[in-house]
Amino acid sequence: MATLSSSSSSLISPNFLQNPTKPFKTHFFKLNFQLLKPQFTHLKLTHRRLNAVAEDTSVATADPSSVASRRLYVGNIPRTVTNDELQKIVEEHGAVDKAEVMYDKYSGRSRRFAFVTMKTVEDATAATEKLNGTEIGGREIKVNITEKPLTSLELSLLQAEESQFVDSPHKVYVGNLAKTVTMDMLKNFFAEKGQVLSAKISRVPGTSKSTGYGFVSFSSEEDVEAAISSLNNAVLEGQKIRVNKA
Repeated sequence: MATLSSSSSSLISPNFLQNPTKPFKTHFFKLNFQLLKPQFTHLKLTHRRLNAVAEDTSVATADPSSVASRRLYVGNIPRTVTNDELQKIVEEHGAVDKAEVMYDKYSGRSRRFAFVTMKTVEDATAATEKLNGTEIGGREIKVNITEKPLTSLELSLLQAEESQFVDSPHKVYVGNLAKTVTMDMLKNFFAEKGQVLSAKISRVPGTSKSTGYGFVSFSSEEDVEAAISSLNNAVLEGQKIRVNKA
């Protein structure tokens, strides 16, 4: 059995002799953590790359037209209706894949419409025929299969229009817009009350359909206040619009 000489023992801290495991354990932990960390990092990066490849593959193999033919637009629903409640209502007429109520990202309130993706085209057709024009919470709902996705050219033109929007800290939210309101129409309407920098209308993703709200940016806070006080509840294209700070 090996023994410690007096010279060897003098190199060892008294604290180590009193509690030999604690310092050694701490040191061992740090050493192994430093050695293993690069390996874990490599595994994480590899995992992310595999996920990215999987996502790219799923996007490439997805058929947008088949999804559009199974996707329902459900409009004029009460603000209190949740995803689960809507799904239960629609499931009475066909198998539902997903129900999603749309919420305003600024106010957090329901935008009174939703999208429901059905399992099959037959389910989508049946749900449309049975539910369109019926009532939920005293409101007559509108149900139809969503628009055919835009062509590449149409999508490019729409994106070009949206890219022209000049954002500003001085901005208003405009709700309850008629579907016929265009970007230029909205800009000209508000230009009567202040110096408008830009205007845009929110669209249903992948389509040219208006979601019923938009934004108008101004050069000053005074213009924002003037627009709100003068145009909130004003009529544009036959509908009373809501105007508040964005």
